[in-house]
Amino acid sequence: MLERLKKIKILILDVDGVMTDGHIHLTGGVETLTFDVKDGHGIKMLMKHDIQVAILSSRKSRCAEERALNLGIPYTSIFLGKKDKEAGYVEMAETLDFKDEEVAYMGDDLPDIPVLMRVGFSVAVADASPAVLNAARYLTTKSGGHGAVREVCDLLLSARGVL
Repeated sequence: MLERLKKIKILILDVDGVMTDGHIHLTGGVETLTFDVKDGHGIKMLMKHDIQVAILSSRKSRCAEERALNLGIPYTSIFLGKKDKEAGYVEMAETLDFKDEEVAYMGDDLPDIPVLMRVGFSVAVADASPAVLNAARYLTTKSGGHGAVREVCDLLLSARGVL
């Protein structure tokens, strides 16, 4: 596993159920999502140590876009509204210029499986659907929106000898 982790140049994250707990709150037609601040710090640490971070979600969300931009994830690395995750991943690979073995991907539900099967390091959050848990190489101990992203960030940084 350590050798796989050392090759990772980009962490791609799903949003709903990975960066958040999967709950969408609508109040008067206004969407709000809750993000974990420790996950955010882990993302910033990855970027500080030359590991890119990107977002791939099947749903368009202004909240997700805003969070990504606030964390310093470049707009060119935010892919929202990609109903076919594998096609979105291929588009992302062409745009950002990376190879499958250089990618860590975190997912939680069935649309994530085609991407999980392609990448160098596939991760399912602890509360992912059973099929995703079976498809992933690594299972977090934390649930989506509750430190799972930070757990993987720390793992990637440890593999590089940073932590």
